[in-house]
Amino acid sequence: MDRAQLADFLRSRREALQPEDVGLPRGPRRRTGGLRREEIAALSGISADYYSRIEQQRGAQPSEQMLAALARGLHLSLDERDHLFRIGGHPAPQRHPRGDHINPGMMRILDRLEDTPAQVVNHLGETLRQTRPAIALMGDESRWTGLARSMLYRWFTDPGSRELYPPEDHLLHGRIFTAQFRHAYTRGLPRAAELLDTLLPLSPEFAAIWAEHQVSAVYSDAKRFTHPALGRLDLHCQTLVDPDQSQTLLVFTAAPGTESHEKLQLLSAVG
Repeated sequence: MDRAQLADFLRSRREALQPEDVGLPRGPRRRTGGLRREEIAALSGISADYYSRIEQQRGAQPSEQMLAALARGLHLSLDERDHLFRIGGHPAPQRHPRGDHINPGMMRILDRLEDTPAQVVNHLGETLRQTRPAIALMGDESRWTGLARSMLYRWFTDPGSRELYPPEDHLLHGRIFTAQFRHAYTRGLPRAAELLDTLLPLSPEFAAIWAEHQVSAVYSDAKRFTHPALGRLDLHCQTLVDPDQSQTLLVFTAAPGTESHEKLQLLSAVG
């Protein structure tokens, strides 16, 4: 671990970021460029005191999980993330699609969607980051751990995961999730084989769909939700794919003037 280089690098990346880059208001009292330490700490999901100690060359060596969180909070590129790991005293992560590091460009887009339900998911259906309206619409999908991080796993093992969707849509969702996962599995992406080996004996429904060898499913950008407080919402889901990281940005909108559009405006109040 190179404390001086680590502190210097974090400071330089923090000062290079502007509030607009991460969806924060500049405000009239901001006299200098860059972000404050407490803002980077909040973006990274760590305490401001812990982050300050690193920049001040104090405290224990950051773990790999902590460095990964800082890389996301600072919107680092893959090269910058690898550098952060090395000066932090850890080997750089392998460059095959890990599915957990969000492309800085994708992060910038997500940060500008603060009033819209949007989230980034990886090749296993694991939600990596959500806007606040997305959490209000679908719940905090990033809170899960282990195999339950995958929406595919939850869909076929936890009946509660389907309550957000009308029952008549369940079969279609199951087929779409399975077809998308098959694409990840045949590409040999990380942890796909483990997920398959676990799901096959657990869910006869999944095993039956998997046995059909369906490599594509009829996909529609029209999505129907049954929200516990707002009721039925008819939304459109637009996707932006980052092939390098095998991740997808999902953005949910409603046609202006519709009842669903009005309900979307209420998400922040009921979430």
